[in-house]
Amino acid sequence: MVGGYGCSPRPSTSLKIATAANMEYAMKEIIAEFENNTTIDCDLILGSSGKLTAQIREGAPFDVFVSADMKYPETLFLGNLTTTHPRIYASGQLIWWSMTGVELDSINKNSLKQVKNIAIANPKTAPYGQAAKEMLTNTQLWDSIQAKLVFAESIGQTNQYIESAVVDLGITSLSVVKAPKMEGKGNWKIIDSTSYSPIHQGAVLIRSDKKTPSKEAKIFYDFLFSETVKAILEKNGYQVPQ
Repeated sequence: MVGGYGCSPRPSTSLKIATAANMEYAMKEIIAEFENNTTIDCDLILGSSGKLTAQIREGAPFDVFVSADMKYPETLFLGNLTTTHPRIYASGQLIWWSMTGVELDSINKNSLKQVKNIAIANPKTAPYGQAAKEMLTNTQLWDSIQAKLVFAESIGQTNQYIESAVVDLGITSLSVVKAPKMEGKGNWKIIDSTSYSPIHQGAVLIRSDKKTPSKEAKIFYDFLFSETVKAILEKNGYQVPQ
């Protein structure tokens, strides 16, 4: 039983949880825990927060949106597509990550001259990409490396580029290297969090076709803010609201 809620019969269709790509590993663990303690099934839909927001505006039948920022869910709220204001469930951190042996102790203009290409998520649609661009701008690196940048659709695709060594170096979420699947892969370094705005991540219940979200969707949404989920998020490299 999750959060003191009783169990309902299994729905004919699963809850659809639209989730920012940086949350892939943590969300898989969250959903497994949720399904093990309820009779509610969930489908995970991954993508950049911007693309998922566009799909929701176009009527995609998602039940819950777990974003990588607050801006996109707030936009949906203002469009009357959610039931409440977005609520922060976690805050993320940026890291440098490489599979090609790039020295990460001192990242600067000179050290990056030896790097052929650098992957970041698209700043226009992915909050972690926007944070990466802000960091690179604030540290006076953007202009000198802009020609080397490879823009991925999402953090998920950014990770694919880095892990497969398609690029020498990339900027991604700390949560990625904290996942058991990625343990010991490559070398990484946490980026000074004062060089970019806080990455507060928000979740909302979707008002599909102006209809009230289902009881099952509300149960999952409440579960996102439980102590159980907070422990999972912290283990995966996120900071959580106290």
